[in-house]
Amino acid sequence: MKRVFLIVLDSVGIGEMPDAGKYNDEGSNTLKACSESKYFDMPNMEKLGLFNIDGIDWHEDYENFGGVVARMTEASNGKDTTIGHWEIAGVISKEPLPTFPDGFPKELIDELSKRTGRKILCNKPYSGTEVIKDFGDEHIKTGALIVYTSADSVLQIAAHEDIVSVDELYKYCQIARDLCVGKWGVGRIIARPFEGEYPFKRTSNRHDFSLQPPCITILDQLKESGYAVKAVGKINDIFAGKGITDMVRTKNNMEGVDRMLDYAKEDFEGLCFVNLVDYDMLYGHRNDVEGYAKALTEFDRRIPEILDALGEEDVLMITADHGCDPSTPSTDHSREYTPFVMAGKSIKNGINLGTRSTFSDIGATVLKMFNIESKINGQSMY
Repeated sequence: MKRVFLIVLDSVGIGEMPDAGKYNDEGSNTLKACSESKYFDMPNMEKLGLFNIDGIDWHEDYENFGGVVARMTEASNGKDTTIGHWEIAGVISKEPLPTFPDGFPKELIDELSKRTGRKILCNKPYSGTEVIKDFGDEHIKTGALIVYTSADSVLQIAAHEDIVSVDELYKYCQIARDLCVGKWGVGRIIARPFEGEYPFKRTSNRHDFSLQPPCITILDQLKESGYAVKAVGKINDIFAGKGITDMVRTKNNMEGVDRMLDYAKEDFEGLCFVNLVDYDMLYGHRNDVEGYAKALTEFDRRIPEILDALGEEDVLMITADHGCDPSTPSTDHSREYTPFVMAGKSIKNGINLGTRSTFSDIGATVLKMFNIESKINGQSMY
């Protein structure tokens, strides 16, 4: 029985890429910024070789580390969750997904209002926590939907759960998804329900409605070859369900680890693909260095448990999809290299594979492990 457990630490970048200036991300280094917190402590990842990766010159190497490591370069044009995950799975996006720094076109907003039967508030780039403070009361009084975006390719709809039920909000987001194609084809439509009284609090009922990947991914190839593809967290949303055989959503990082360990107890052959979103959603976008560092430390404490759950042929892979340096003035994603750490009883230890040219090398490696002829971008590291 062979299984790959692929964990994406959402936004844990490890230093600016050469073209970071194009994205206004010079100097970004998410992991280094967090390492300067007194709450940062990752001895288990250190033993696997995290700090032996190219470019991490601010931490001592670990002699005789117990894994295989590499520094991953994003070949796609972009720095968001969708493009990052798609590239891991074998899709290199030459054109960035559209963004709307001045808000969405009147034509789109008018059509969304018409189809939902509700007026629209905001229609600007906004912090998700600030937008409900500034527009929450008006939304409650009028029932109008709060629509906003960010520097990423997203259209987000916020609504109070007592005014718009979660199911109704999801329905409105699906309407937006149907509208947002072509020149309006944002990577994700995100439902952002909130609750309580001012200043309000977002609930855990977030749901992403993504574009389908434009071409074949490792998920498709694994599923077509008869292997299981189990999705944990927002993986199912990111790939719009394409190529996935089983899925579970999660409310936080540690529940994500718990659900992955539940899958590890099952008899299956294939891939368990995990996204741990708290780093990005709760800490990176809120410039919370201390919270980010604590969350990294919390994950590190689970590494022994994760390794113990692996069978003789199982392989653990840990990577990221972009950066989100919480120490810079920006609250947006950052254009960074990402880490790759691989371990398992069948994997040789102490190997540094240098700097790779694309995240897709990860997907190609997974396919090689299952002896599936690759139809995706990337070169196997296996």
